[in-house]
Amino acid sequence: METKIPISVDCVIFGFDDKELKVLLIKRSQPPFQNCWALPGDRLRIDEDLRHAANNVLDRLTGVRDIYLEQLFVFGRLDRHPSDRVVTIAYYALVNISENEPKPSSFASRAEWIRISKIGDLAYDHRKILDKALRRLRRRFRGRPVGFELLPEKFTLSQLRRLYEAVLDQPLDKRNFRRKMLKMDFLLPLEEKQKDVAHKAARFYSFNRERYEELAAQGIRFEF
Repeated sequence: METKIPISVDCVIFGFDDKELKVLLIKRSQPPFQNCWALPGDRLRIDEDLRHAANNVLDRLTGVRDIYLEQLFVFGRLDRHPSDRVVTIAYYALVNISENEPKPSSFASRAEWIRISKIGDLAYDHRKILDKALRRLRRRFRGRPVGFELLPEKFTLSQLRRLYEAVLDQPLDKRNFRRKMLKMDFLLPLEEKQKDVAHKAARFYSFNRERYEELAAQGIRFEF
């Protein structure tokens, strides 16, 4: 007997506030799991493909589209939904917090950036989805320069190091980190420096995406 199984799309949306890695969560306003924190998501409509659905979730919460978005995994345990058989396609996205003010929509009463270290249990199996996304993000950080999606267009090397420390959850040697990053030859030094700071003003850099793509085409790999 053929059974039609509902499909949903859930998104793990990562952001960085210059100190800590955060995830955008919603507080559900409806049962099941009313008043519980959850990952943003929605049922897949008959007239949209998966990536379009994920982008719609991002658009409703952050007002942005066409950002770094990667399909993560399919979650389909029989008991993952308390009242229905639902399969979810999970994605994770990287968003610049400073440029996005989250806004609740649909069945969410609140939408907030919450520190990874402060997140406990979530609705459904969303904690498992988050943990898997975090493991994937850490692998990507070591093999691709995806971290620049979480930073403003111009940044200092100290900001970049703090990002890597937050994502990898480990301290990094300042000198070694600087040497490794500059050696890869895709950071563009800018003439501008920090202003109104108590310490020595640091130079700003930007990520030279064209240069990175040239190096990748030559077979030079990003390795951290």
